[in-house]
Amino acid sequence: INTAIISPSGGSIGIGFAVPASTALPVIEQLRNFGETRRGWLGVRIQEVDDSIAESLGLGKVRGAMVAGIDEKGPAKPAGIETGDVIIRFDGKDVKDSRELPRIVATSAVGKAVDVVVFRKGKEQTLKVTLARLEDGELIAASATKPAEPTNAPAPVVRRALGLELTQLNAETRKRFNLKDGQKGVVISRVDPNSNAATKRLAAGDVVVEVGQEPVNTPQELIDRVEKLKKESRKSALLLVANAQGELRFVAVQID
Repeated sequence: INTAIISPSGGSIGIGFAVPASTALPVIEQLRNFGETRRGWLGVRIQEVDDSIAESLGLGKVRGAMVAGIDEKGPAKPAGIETGDVIIRFDGKDVKDSRELPRIVATSAVGKAVDVVVFRKGKEQTLKVTLARLEDGELIAASATKPAEPTNAPAPVVRRALGLELTQLNAETRKRFNLKDGQKGVVISRVDPNSNAATKRLAAGDVVVEVGQEPVNTPQELIDRVEKLKKESRKSALLLVANAQGELRFVAVQID
């Protein structure tokens, strides 16, 4: 179905754009039946799986979409999907990369119960998820409120690991780096510019929430977790990192 043309002068120069009829037909059916579009919503935030992440998880090869965050009021949470899961199959369809999953979910029927296969801690698990409507999820996100900030935070503690200087998260560091209320983890106060962590775009003010899919709340806990990974002969440590706005992403940092 033709959708647009390139027209510098107002006339056609022979370059146009189109969408496949198979993409347009479901939209036409929704408009006919409901008078509006209804897209499926899973309630997760995803990121790409690269070679280093695949290696750190024991995934075998690059595939799937990694869950970097869960919407508290979305359908993924009650179904048991967790941050750190890699979605490798959705409703019988293989998920080759993170770009495929949103398209598959959006074209799935609202209210449909689907099987979602995730890779978690070295094993595949099948979960049943009942899809909600994307437009409803957008309304939920817009009305979300911030959690209250914790009080009586402990004094700062500074340690070094993975080319990072690590500081305790408390009221002082929260104010210094303008961190989101309620954020948990260990604050990165400095990144060695010559380290692998710097090439992965980690920066001062980022917060390490998990190491190797286990939560960390103090710099020493983070160091102990890295040492454990070293003893397991791991080449990299998988970090779950939050920025100042609380947005999460996974980063695989080389272990020296």
